[in-house]
Amino acid sequence: MALVEKRWFKVMIAIILFLLIVLLLNINKFLLVPVVVLLQTIFLPFVLAGILYYLCRPLVTFLVKQKCPKWLAVIAAYVAIILFVYGVVKLVAPAINDQLERFVANLPAMISTVMEWITYVQENRTTFPSFIQDAMLTASQDIESKLQENVGNIANGILGVFGVIGGFINIIFGLVLVPFILFYMLKDGHRFAPSVSVFFPRSKKENVLSILKDMDKTIATYIQGQMIVSLIVGILLLIGYLIIDLNYSLVLAVFGMFTNVIPFLGPYIAVIPALLVAVFQDPMLVLYVAIIMLVAQQIEGNIVSPNIMGKTLNIHPLTIIVLILTAGSLVGIVGVIFVIPLYSIVKVIVVNVVKIYRTA
Repeated sequence: MALVEKRWFKVMIAIILFLLIVLLLNINKFLLVPVVVLLQTIFLPFVLAGILYYLCRPLVTFLVKQKCPKWLAVIAAYVAIILFVYGVVKLVAPAINDQLERFVANLPAMISTVMEWITYVQENRTTFPSFIQDAMLTASQDIESKLQENVGNIANGILGVFGVIGGFINIIFGLVLVPFILFYMLKDGHRFAPSVSVFFPRSKKENVLSILKDMDKTIATYIQGQMIVSLIVGILLLIGYLIIDLNYSLVLAVFGMFTNVIPFLGPYIAVIPALLVAVFQDPMLVLYVAIIMLVAQQIEGNIVSPNIMGKTLNIHPLTIIVLILTAGSLVGIVGVIFVIPLYSIVKVIVVNVVKIYRTA
C-alpha cells in the first residue's frame, strides 16, 4: 500500500491542513470581525431559544402523538410558557421581593455589626500574636494600595456606562428574537438532521444521522435533567431553611437553585450567602445550614441525578473540575455554565467518528 493511501498519513495531512487554516485565520483576524459580531449578536437568543426548545419539545411531541396539529401543539407550548411565567410573577416574585426589601432594610444593621467587629479587632490587635498582627497590617496596606490604583478607573467606568447601555439594548433586541427562533425550532426542528446529512456522501448519511441523534439526546438529557435537578435542589433547600427558620429562606433557596446549574462549584457558591445570613441571625445556624446543604447534595448526587439524568453524560469528576477551571479562566462564568454540555457533544462526535473509523 502506498504511503499516501495509509490512514495515519491522511490523518496527519488533515491535522496539518487544519493547523495551517488556524494560522492563516490568526494572521488575518480582521476578516473574522463581522463573523464574531454576528455570533455575539445571535448567541444569547439562540441559546435561550434552544433551552426553551428542549423544555417544550416533550409537550409538543406528546400533543402531536395525540393527533393534535403541529401548529396547535406549538401554540400550546407558548401558552404553557406564558402561564408558567405568570405563575412565577404572581406567586413567587412578591415573596422574593418582600424578603429582598427586608434584607435591604436590615443591611445597615449588618454593616454596623461588621464595623463593630473590625473596630474590636483594631483596638485589640496588640493582644494577637505578632505574625497575626503582621498579616493584618499587610492586608490593610494591600487594600489601601488597591483602592489607590483603581481610583483612576472610575472615570473609565463612568464612560463605560454608555457601552453598558448599548449592550443592554442589544440584549433586549436579542430577547425579542427568542419567540420567533423558538417557533421555527419547534415547528421545523425535526428537519435539522436530514438537512445536515445531505451535505455528506450517501455512504456516510446513516453515520451522520446517528451522530446528530446522539448529540440531540445528550443535549436534551442535560438541559431537561439539569432543570429538574435544580428545581428539586431548590425545593430541598427551601424546606431545610424553613425548618430552621432562616431569614430570606426563599431568596436563598432560589439562589441555590440557579447556582446548581454550575457543575461541581454550584453548591459551594450557593451556601456562601446562606452561611453569611446564618452568622448574623444566629451563629448556631451556620452548622444547620451546612448540614442542610450537605444532605441536599447527597440526595441530589445519589438519588435525584442518577435517576433523572442517568449515565448519558458519564463524565469523571476530575474531568469536570479540569474543564470548569479551564473554561472559567478562558471565558468566565459563561464558559463554566456551558463547558460540560459542549464537552459532552464533542465526546459524542469523537466516539462516533472513532467507531466509524475502526469499522471502515
